Amino acid sequence: MSDAPEANRGLVTPVRVVIALCLVAPFVAMLWVGSYAKTDPELAGIPFFYWYQMLWVLISTLLTMVAYKLWQRDQRARASQKGGASE
Repeated sequence: MSDAPEANRGLVTPVRVVIALCLVAPFVAMLWVGSYAKTDPELAGIPFFYWYQMLWVLISTLLTMVAYKLWQRDQRARASQKGGASE
């Protein structure tokens, strides 16, 4: 019965899928250059190519913060389940 916690170690949960999507989205957005390799529309005289990338710096920061908070919550929940199951 001691193998049960180890079996759940690699468990894919909806929260972990959201965490993965939050961390992968900026890479996909930046590697798909064809989607933003243009000059129009301009924002305050800045070509789309540049302001789109700078926007993703902010979006990436927010998504990383969300992923971190979700990970912390997931780890706390797993720790409380582990502690509650052993008592």
